[in-house]
Amino acid sequence: MERTLVIIKPDAINRDLAGEVIQRFEKKGLKIAGMKMAHLEACTLKEHYAHHKDKAFYEELINFMSSVPSILLVLEGKAACAVVRKMVGSTLGREAEPGTIRGDYSVSNQCNVVHASENVEIAEHFFDFYTPENKKAC
Repeated sequence: MERTLVIIKPDAINRDLAGEVIQRFEKKGLKIAGMKMAHLEACTLKEHYAHHKDKAFYEELINFMSSVPSILLVLEGKAACAVVRKMVGSTLGREAEPGTIRGDYSVSNQCNVVHASENVEIAEHFFDFYTPENKKAC
């Protein structure tokens, strides 16, 4: 079985969409292997989104993601990473197909409901990244 990481973002929490998003994954047959709600710290997010640090939206993204708690999900299933990415849809909500999570619920590029790991290796890195014993002090 493959595992992947999904972060239900602050906009989904504020709009009471977390249960709907989780239910969609479960209905697809993915199993929740781990779940926690956490207020993500700016310093952690800066490492997570380091590949965006030179982009104009970087600071706004960090502020948004640290504004309210998020839900971190480890989902498990056959080809979980690819299945989740297909269910989530395009990062740009206006380009996401209807029927995908972002296509149905996204209101902007930043407020696109969920983060989904791009591949298994990145997911594995972030499983460790977000565990308390590996968390770096800010």
